[in-house]
Amino acid sequence: MIASRRLRVQLFAQNAIFAVLLVVVAVLLAHVAQRYAKQWDLTQNGRNTLSEGSKQMLLQLKGPVGITAYAGDRDPSLGDIRRQISDFIARYQRVKPDITLAFVDPREQPKLAKEANVQVPGEMVVEYEGRKEHLTTLDEQALTSMLTRLARNQERTVMFLDGHGERKPDGIANHDLGTLGKRLAAAGVRTNTLRLAEVQDVPANAALLVIAAPQVDLLPVEVARIRGFLDRGGSLLWLIDQEPLHGLQPIADFLGLQLSPGIAVDPAAQALRQPGTLSISSAYGQHPAMRGFTLTTAFPFARRIAHTEENKTWRFTPLVEVAQTGWLETSPLGDSVAFDKNRDMPGPITVAAALERDVDGRNQRVIVTGSGHFLSNTSIGLLGNLDLGMNLVNWLAGDDSLVTVQPRALVDGDLQLTRASLIFIALFFLIALPAFFLFTGGMNWWRRRS
Repeated sequence: MIASRRLRVQLFAQNAIFAVLLVVVAVLLAHVAQRYAKQWDLTQNGRNTLSEGSKQMLLQLKGPVGITAYAGDRDPSLGDIRRQISDFIARYQRVKPDITLAFVDPREQPKLAKEANVQVPGEMVVEYEGRKEHLTTLDEQALTSMLTRLARNQERTVMFLDGHGERKPDGIANHDLGTLGKRLAAAGVRTNTLRLAEVQDVPANAALLVIAAPQVDLLPVEVARIRGFLDRGGSLLWLIDQEPLHGLQPIADFLGLQLSPGIAVDPAAQALRQPGTLSISSAYGQHPAMRGFTLTTAFPFARRIAHTEENKTWRFTPLVEVAQTGWLETSPLGDSVAFDKNRDMPGPITVAAALERDVDGRNQRVIVTGSGHFLSNTSIGLLGNLDLGMNLVNWLAGDDSLVTVQPRALVDGDLQLTRASLIFIALFFLIALPAFFLFTGGMNWWRRRS
C-alpha cells in the first residue's frame, strides 16, 4: 500500500503533536517533582528515614539549628564524606527545614578547624541557642540525643539513693540500672549516688531523687531527710519491688500509698511463652508523663500500687495497668499458678502511679512503680521499657517537652559483600546477562530474516 500525500501529512502531524505533548507532560512532571518532593523508604525498619522519636524531638526545638561539617570534597578512607553527611542531615531537614548545614574544608581552612577543636575528618559542630556539641558519627541516636541535650535549658542532676544495696545507675549487674544511666547521660542528664548517712540533706540542685529497691533498712535519720526533701517539694521516683520497704513505711504513709502483697500474673505473657510473672501492658492513664505513649511494656514480678481514700493531700493518677485478663496472686508461687477467687484480686492491676500536689505555688511530682525490675539491665530492652523509663525521668525533672518516644537503633545496616560476591554480580549482570539478551535478540532477527 502506497500512502498518499494527505495521509503522510496526517501521520506527520499526529507524530508532531504526540512529541509536543510528550515534552509538555515531561516538563510538567519535572516541575511538579521539583516543587513537591516525595520519597518512599522500603528498607527494613525505615533506616533511611527518621524514627518517630526523632521527629517528635525535632518538633520541640523552637529555634534554628546550625550544623558545620569539617570535611573536604573527598576523603581517602571515607570516600565522598560530604555527600554522606548531606544525605544524613537531609532526613532531619525534611522534618525541620530551619536546620542549616555548612561545610568547611580543614585542609583549605586549618585555622577554622583548629578554633573549632576538630579532631577527625567529617566531624560536625551542632549549635542550638548558643550551645554547641561535637558529633563524629552519622548515627540517628547520637544526633537526636545530642539535640535533646542542647534543648535542655540547664543541666539536670538525678540523685540515686545508695548505701543500702540499691540498684546502681552505673552498675553492670543484671539487676542494676546501668543501661538507663547511660541513656540519661546521653540525653544530658547527670546521675550521682547519694548516701544520706554521710551528708546532711539531699543536694539543692537535685532534679529528682530515685529510690531503687534498698535491700537493708534505712536509718531513721535518712528517712527523715527524705521526708524533708519531699516537704520542700522535691520530685521522687520510687521503684518498689516485692521485698519489704526497709524502713521506708513512713514515706509510703506520707504519700498515702496502699501496697498490697502479691505478684501480678498475666496469662497474656504465658501465651507468648513468657513467665506468667512477666506482666504485659498497653493500657496507660491519661497523664502528661504518658503523653502519646502507645508502646507495649513489660513488668516482671510487679506488685499493686494503690492509694488510700483518706489521704486527700496528693492527687493520685494510675499510669500503667497490667494483667487485663490476669490477677494479683497472693499465694506463694509454685509450679502451677491458678486464680483463687477467695484470695486473689482480679485484674487489671495498677503497677505504676503518679502523685502530685501544689507546694509553694508549683507542682510537686512523685512516681511510684511496683517493679524495679522493668528498668534493670536485664529487662530495660524489652518492648518499650526504655522509652517509658526516660519519659518518667523527663517528666519528673520538669522537662515535659522531652516526654516522647526515644529514637530507635537501626535494625539493618549496610550490606557487606565479599570480593567473590562482587565479582560474581559484576560478571553476571554486566557480561553474562547482556550477552544472553544479545544472543536471543540476534537469533530472533536471523529467524525473521530467513
